Amino acid sequence: MTDATTRAAALLKGHRESIDRLDAILVFTLAERFKHTQAVGKLKAEYELPPSDPVREEAQIKRLTDLAEQADLDPEFAKKFLNFIIQEVIKHHEQHQS
Repeated sequence: MTDATTRAAALLKGHRESIDRLDAILVFTLAERFKHTQAVGKLKAEYELPPSDPVREEAQIKRLTDLAEQADLDPEFAKKFLNFIIQEVIKHHEQHQS
């Protein structure tokens, strides 16, 4: 291996280790988020509230889009990601209402 290849391999390893740590953070963060949304779903079921809250969802999408722009992340990607999460949450809320 040349010095350049060795340096590249070390840099690649470092980036991959960071990616792995960030993936773990994402998974644990999503798990924590879903714990709270499940509690919200139970409350909504208990008080016979609708599983979906379009006003809040729209505000959250706007908020996340703004955060994505601040973080230099593609806002459309952030919007798609949040929409996916919102649909999963609504599905869970609907299950609580059955």
